[in-house]
Amino acid sequence: MTYPQSAVIPFRIVDGKLEILLITARGGHRWIVPKGIIDDGMTAVETAAQEAYEEAGIRGQVLTEMVGEYEYEKWGGVCHVQVFLMQVEEVLENWPEASFRTRRWVAAEKAREMVQEPTIKMLIADLPRLFQNKFPAFRR
Repeated sequence: MTYPQSAVIPFRIVDGKLEILLITARGGHRWIVPKGIIDDGMTAVETAAQEAYEEAGIRGQVLTEMVGEYEYEKWGGVCHVQVFLMQVEEVLENWPEASFRTRRWVAAEKAREMVQEPTIKMLIADLPRLFQNKFPAFRR
């Protein structure tokens, strides 16, 4: 069985520096990015935005261009994850999963160290190159 999922790498640019918002997995022992199953009737981008709200308490613009994808085994099948970027515009004080997740803004280099998923590490490492063209305010 294959489970289609989508994820976002939430980001903001502060004083020309890239910051990534990471959240803890439900068990609280790993740092991850928001992701979830793509529901019937929803697009991958819509699901990514919904998961960002539910898991991290953020709203913003999910860029429609997929930046990567990966697979992992779970529930006796394979989850296929499409990854998008989200420019965070609003950070909520209360959100659906606030009681069992922690969130933390960190520099991109630190985020790359904190996450365990190899594809997410690689995508975070590649963000400065992607951002040079898309975001004029960004400096390495």
